[in-house]
Amino acid sequence: MKRFIIFCGLFAVLSCKAQQLPLNTNMEDIPINGYVKDFDNELNPYVGTYKATYEGKEITLFITKEENRPMKLMNKNFYNDVLSIRYIVKNSSGIVLQNTKDMNLNNQTRFNILSMGTMPELGKVAFGYDGTNCGVGWGQIDLKKLNAMQISWDYYPNNRIVSDATCPPGTDTTVYLPHTKGLVFTKQ
Repeated sequence: MKRFIIFCGLFAVLSCKAQQLPLNTNMEDIPINGYVKDFDNELNPYVGTYKATYEGKEITLFITKEENRPMKLMNKNFYNDVLSIRYIVKNSSGIVLQNTKDMNLNNQTRFNILSMGTMPELGKVAFGYDGTNCGVGWGQIDLKKLNAMQISWDYYPNNRIVSDATCPPGTDTTVYLPHTKGLVFTKQ
């Protein structure tokens, strides 16, 4: 049996539990190394594989739940239960235009789509999207659970000016995700 030593503050101890807080805890209220936990299983209904067609493209979303994911925001390290979206976009001929399904996104600042919190009063989950190459298309995606088999997609991209100084020439800066509101995805 392995024993782990966890460092809390300046002292090594044999057991240390991070303070557990519910989803949607205000950022200022999360202590360093705190754990924002999905106590009420609000994220679980979204987990699965979903498909939709938009402007001749087939979009497949792979939504998974990651528990205790290390996060760093506003110079604060903490842990969070999140939903992660990976995707494949194909054109009408079935050719893959973009595929993040098997990408190692853990150490990347692009292509990540991670939940930021839930909006229980609206039945939605809000996601932050890092954007594609050079950060193009970064913004917010909201998913709403319509029923056991369908979710609705709203994507709010922000603008980013790209130049040779901020993005290498020849880099694909196309945003393949559907820029629309109310697109219905069906669970597979």
